[in-house]
Amino acid sequence: MSHAVTDSDRKVTFRELFGVREYRALYLSLIVNWVGDYLARAAITVLVYEESKSVLMSAAAFAVSFLPWVVGGPLLSAVAERYPYRRVLIVADLFRMVVIALLLIPGVPIPIMLLLVFLASLGTPPTQAARSALQPLVVGRDKLPMAVATNASTGQAAQVFGYLAGASLATALNPQVALAIDVVTFAVSAALISWGVRPRPAAYDRSQRRHLLRESGEGFRLVFGTQTLRSIAIMVFVLTMFAVVPEGLAAAWAAEADPDSATRGLDQGMIMAAGPVGFVIGGLAIGRLAGADLRDRLVRPLAMLSALALVPALTGPPASVVAVLVAISGMAAGGVTPTLNGKFVLILPHGYRARAYGVMQTGMQLSQFAAVMITGLLADHFWLPLVVGLWSIGGTVALGILAARWPSREVFNEATAEAAPDHEHHGRHRAAA
Repeated sequence: MSHAVTDSDRKVTFRELFGVREYRALYLSLIVNWVGDYLARAAITVLVYEESKSVLMSAAAFAVSFLPWVVGGPLLSAVAERYPYRRVLIVADLFRMVVIALLLIPGVPIPIMLLLVFLASLGTPPTQAARSALQPLVVGRDKLPMAVATNASTGQAAQVFGYLAGASLATALNPQVALAIDVVTFAVSAALISWGVRPRPAAYDRSQRRHLLRESGEGFRLVFGTQTLRSIAIMVFVLTMFAVVPEGLAAAWAAEADPDSATRGLDQGMIMAAGPVGFVIGGLAIGRLAGADLRDRLVRPLAMLSALALVPALTGPPASVVAVLVAISGMAAGGVTPTLNGKFVLILPHGYRARAYGVMQTGMQLSQFAAVMITGLLADHFWLPLVVGLWSIGGTVALGILAARWPSREVFNEATAEAAPDHEHHGRHRAAA
């Protein structure tokens, strides 16, 4: 076990990570996938609003893309374990390409638009689950934390770029332009996976399959029945629940703080972009400059800082100051999230990674939805900055309690060693018990 700890302490460079040919293909596929997704989300909301002149319908067009995770994320993720991960990625990309292409047909009714967006979004859970499960097989355990940090930071950058570009293209040119670009990104992503990732067998063969609901349930039992996985899951859910609020309330926050419509959009954009930008900075800084031991020691303070940084919002500062606070919160979240993700994946036994990923994503989506809805409801009756500040105080307390109960590094090392390749059979037996 001492050898494993020594390997994990060694800093992995970007040169080493991107020297892995298969990782380069996965990474480039991820970039074009994300940019296309965020372009499409921004464009579809504009398209639906132009057709309906309804803010509610436009919001529904944005929110419907999260429904697959909420209503069937674990089941769809479990499907990814049944087939080779490479095949899942390619088929899901081609499926989404065809469905999004249907939105380019002129005169599609709004209910059909929403249905198509939902159908296209069904490809997201198995895609993300398969990519998460494939990554350790591609980069190895020593490079995995750096790969997770790089992917997380890139995702935030893609979110900022995709939303800004999608909204700009949709309003300045035509929403169909952004949708057409999204169709192309899916084709490019499928080609990258096809050419750059070698075939591997499925995690389970047909003789090992059971009912899909039972397989999905095993993912929940593994995550919440294992001390280290449960600790990580709860920490991520709570952290996400409190860090997402400024982004979810940015439009109302900007409108209440600034009656000038000319500058209100800029204020909203600053608040929404500050979190992802901070996440990128924090993720790259911690992932690149800190070794494994320092990253472990930073989990507790960074988790608490992600909520604590937003407490001064209760004084009602101007939008520029709010953006700084949100950026600090984002940097803290970006610094700790890749570490938690890396630990989580290393502890998982092979054959359960996609299902466990589905459990995590479903929990995160529910946490974000609940946080935005609760604080939005409160902000309808009380001063919005006060709601965010008090909500953040509650988050600081909750994360402080989780930090006090956080397992020691030795406990995580033992769990990681048990899930190592020479313990795979034992790990699978333990998870299924």
